[in-house]
Amino acid sequence: MISPPLELAKIPAEAYSDYRYELIFRAYKWDPQVEDESTVSKEALLVSRETARQLSVWAERLSGETILMEEALMDRPDLAKKLGLPRKILKHLPRLKGYKRDRHIRLMRFDFHPIPNGGWAVSEVNSDVPGGLAEASVWGGIAAKYFPGAEPGPSVAEKLFGEFYTKTKDAASIALVHATSYSDDRQVMQFIGDYFSDKGLTAVYAAPDHVQWKNKKAWITVNENEAENEAELDGILRFFPLEWLPNLPSHSRWENYFDCETVSCNHPVALLTQSKRLPLIWDDLGINIPAWKELLPETRSPREVSGDDWIYKPVLGRVGEGISIKSAVSQKDMLKIKKDALRYPGEWIAQRPFESLPLFSAGGHYYHLCIGVFTVNCQAAGFYGRISRYPRIDKRAQDLPVLVRKA
Repeated sequence: MISPPLELAKIPAEAYSDYRYELIFRAYKWDPQVEDESTVSKEALLVSRETARQLSVWAERLSGETILMEEALMDRPDLAKKLGLPRKILKHLPRLKGYKRDRHIRLMRFDFHPIPNGGWAVSEVNSDVPGGLAEASVWGGIAAKYFPGAEPGPSVAEKLFGEFYTKTKDAASIALVHATSYSDDRQVMQFIGDYFSDKGLTAVYAAPDHVQWKNKKAWITVNENEAENEAELDGILRFFPLEWLPNLPSHSRWENYFDCETVSCNHPVALLTQSKRLPLIWDDLGINIPAWKELLPETRSPREVSGDDWIYKPVLGRVGEGISIKSAVSQKDMLKIKKDALRYPGEWIAQRPFESLPLFSAGGHYYHLCIGVFTVNCQAAGFYGRISRYPRIDKRAQDLPVLVRKA
């Protein structure tokens, strides 16, 4: 019997409670629900080896093309101005000129959706601060015991550790930069910090304004033996969206992130391709990007389209917020989104909708699926699965492990 390319399989009902607790404590899922809805699915996603391989190959191709676009944009400030980035960010883009890709670590997540006839569409790249790091590192291993015929995919945490270890040194100090007062962000960084520490790196938990700067290098003040001392950082893993940096106090000197020479993941160059307006300037960059043009739906400026055959997305939107999918938002919200998109077209894009192919679960429900495929320095590095009752994958979507069939 030939196994299907994708299958939603149930976690055994009698094991679900223990499974959920294990995710909370071993996979750092401290917030396992949104409002009254659980975000820990009772399903696991089983994918064929061929499907896993194809998604990985596409993600690696997309990653390489994305880096080429970033490097082209560093020499085209006229095009960068069309990306809908905040003015305070645009002011400091010239400082990216010294960026060298080999010095830093490039982390991305590409979101794939199954469509009819066995096809796939990409909705976006999470280029700047992609979430799902714990889910794509340890969830599969926790769930695999319930499905002996499948195994977890690669671990993005392992790939990140390997790159930091190679580019720094044993016991190197890595600043995990995040919004320290938000548990959603802290759980991600605590996972990475514990993982790194267990393998020989030193995790330093820091808010973005805790980092200091000397000669384009990152430093931090640490307390040792009841005395404060300044110490140079060996690396930075930033989990704080770059467009939020201008909200920091001016004395934080946040603009120094832009020409930072300390090993960084991600360097601020990532924001150039986080913008969903990127497809509007593709043809002006003078580079070949066949994978992007094959997999991303047609994208235009909101003022170039008419009718109801388009969806609107905010340029720097995250977690599915503000996307005008009819079955996912009210008519009132639809009208507001469209009005905002036409009034402020530089902050929005219009995109052809694709037909998301729902999967039937053994629990008796249809779910729409998104598989996030991570890459680290253009190498496939892990899978992050989410499902939703409606086609928009947003904060109410449920997380689920992605397992690869052994045969």
